[in-house]
Amino acid sequence: MKVKSSEFVTSAVKPEQYPDTALPEIAFVGRSNVGKSSLLNCLINRKQLALTSGKPGKTRLVNFFIINQAFYFVDLPGYGYARVSQEMKSSWGEFVEGYLRDRDALKLIVFLVDVRHPPSADDLAMYRWLIHFNRPTVIVATKADKVSRMHRPKHIKQIRDSLGLGTEGPVLLFSVKTGEGKEELWRRIEQYLNRN
Repeated sequence: MKVKSSEFVTSAVKPEQYPDTALPEIAFVGRSNVGKSSLLNCLINRKQLALTSGKPGKTRLVNFFIINQAFYFVDLPGYGYARVSQEMKSSWGEFVEGYLRDRDALKLIVFLVDVRHPPSADDLAMYRWLIHFNRPTVIVATKADKVSRMHRPKHIKQIRDSLGLGTEGPVLLFSVKTGEGKEELWRRIEQYLNRN
């Protein structure tokens, strides 16, 4: 995919604030420190379109970015950040769940996990939720450059086992630093963008 244009459109906390178009949407979801914004920036070859931070929990709204004037990337608030109040966690959870469950334009969810660690209880809950609502999902294991090639099979197996994927469950390795996995992820995204 050649990205000719990418721009921030809006931040939202409720459906009436979402873009009112029929353009397809690709959503990115994962823990607060998994690198969602960095991955999104890497895909579109921009350094700071989606804001990144050394502090987890930076993304607190549903952020919409239009790509090539043809489709949206949607950066969702991360989950599992301990320093956020329970009340705020609950309100975030409600509007994120509502978006993922009800948004007709949503074509694919890019579900990010950190390759270095077993999926957390929050990761597992999110994945079960996506399965329950039958949402098309690609699992991306971020920070691949931080794990040696020799140890990668063990880490991928850990992710597959924790999420109940079995031996065939696809897990795409991705590194923002090296660009590994970028072309493959774009291929997956394009498959879903081209579906009616």
